[in-house]
Amino acid sequence: MNEWIGHVCGIFQRISDLIWTFPTNFDWYHSIPIIGELPFVIIFLVGTGIYFTFTLGFVQVRYFLRGIKTLLNSKDSKRGISPMATFLLSTAMRVGPGNILGVTGAVSMGGPGALFWMWLSAFFGMATAFVESTLSQIYKDRQGDEYFGGLPCYGKKLLGGSTVAGVALSLLYASYAMLCLPAQGFNTLSAMVAVVQHVTGTEPSTTISWIFFLLITCLVTFAIFSGLKRIVKITDVLVPAMAVIYIGIVLIMIVTNLERFPWFFYIVVTEAFSLNSIFGGTLGIAISQGIKRGLMSNEAGQGTLSMPAAIADAKHPCEQGLIQAIGVFLDTMIICTMTGFIVVMSKVWLIEGFFDSWMELGRLDKFLAACSVLTDGGTTYELVAIAMSLCFGTFAFTSLLGYMSFAEISIKGISQSKIFLMTVRVLNLSVLIFGMATNIAGFDLSALWNISDLANIIMVCVNLPLLYLGFGKVRKSYKHFTDGSGNFNSEVLGEQLPVWDEKFKQRS
Repeated sequence: MNEWIGHVCGIFQRISDLIWTFPTNFDWYHSIPIIGELPFVIIFLVGTGIYFTFTLGFVQVRYFLRGIKTLLNSKDSKRGISPMATFLLSTAMRVGPGNILGVTGAVSMGGPGALFWMWLSAFFGMATAFVESTLSQIYKDRQGDEYFGGLPCYGKKLLGGSTVAGVALSLLYASYAMLCLPAQGFNTLSAMVAVVQHVTGTEPSTTISWIFFLLITCLVTFAIFSGLKRIVKITDVLVPAMAVIYIGIVLIMIVTNLERFPWFFYIVVTEAFSLNSIFGGTLGIAISQGIKRGLMSNEAGQGTLSMPAAIADAKHPCEQGLIQAIGVFLDTMIICTMTGFIVVMSKVWLIEGFFDSWMELGRLDKFLAACSVLTDGGTTYELVAIAMSLCFGTFAFTSLLGYMSFAEISIKGISQSKIFLMTVRVLNLSVLIFGMATNIAGFDLSALWNISDLANIIMVCVNLPLLYLGFGKVRKSYKHFTDGSGNFNSEVLGEQLPVWDEKFKQRS
């Protein structure tokens, strides 16, 4: 079974590598200094964010505070879900294992300078998130007291109302979510077993793994079969709690190692422009790793977070765009940076005789080893390791709930049948169980991670062209928003928007 799984995952890995590295695998392109190490998709992604940023007059800066005010003042709605609830739901999907594993991997491959490029890509990614989330709100639809939409809905509208396009995009997103579930299940189970290991000080038995396997399966089953609003209630509690705990622990380690703090910014900035990284990489690798892992974490440009953006009961499409832009800021500028603080401030590569052994560790073990350096080991480290493992597991758990819920939102564009919905839920649950089973079987996480990488890059390649198609609609909506021209409805864009016309009549 392991050989078969390895073979299947190997196929995904080769396809993923082919897309991620194109056209750096051609000698004529690779010979170009620095640029030759940047894949086309990286250039396309960052270039899109830069274009949207300048065209919209740095919307992510000008309206940042207004977005926060809108978020904090949001209220529960009888129809749809409040902007705050959708923000936490989307954060559940954003703030996942990639915030720890991805950042640790980016630093270990591209050096501390990768963090700088991660910040830069996130800054421009905020504008991209604004565009795709605003589009989601413009073209959202309604079923009973719930809204749905996102990539499948705005893709269908922008492609001339093609039913085939709508169905294809819905299936694409559902497939994307499914491909990401195995790694999330693997990580959730790993984290729970790691907690037991740190508490007992011994290697947990397979029985412990099976107990957590059953527990996670039962919790997920209860959540997804109770409906979207049940999942929202869970993420409303877990996401802020774990984010506060994670940030709090990191801040304590920063305060207790305050003398290393200025050095962190020095080494990140200087290494960001170094042609020869201290980790053996190059400037191109640092840029590529920073942007790639930033995308894997904040997901700006993938269209994946267009799902929660669509279900919010917003007063204006652009309000939700601002809120999702803030989500990118929270994920990358704060959570990912916290991980960067730990890995870089530990200076593990400067410890004599430790660098080589550290590089051979898995990503989570690398991160925990960095925590050990900053806490001087001992009891304090064990407590930190337990808390960090819990945070890691919770991030993975809320992420998998997010993927499942967004898959449900996407398939509503295909059929409203309860049987169809239940079939999708069972299928997603089966894929999740597969991911946890590979953990117990001793399979390597990197293979499952490659499947997620492939799913992410396919979504980017599909979504970005659609954002360009719909950018004119976003600009008109943005002008209406900034001018304060009243309630948003069909007249703003000159096309039928039933949901917004209904809201306009209710307010009138």
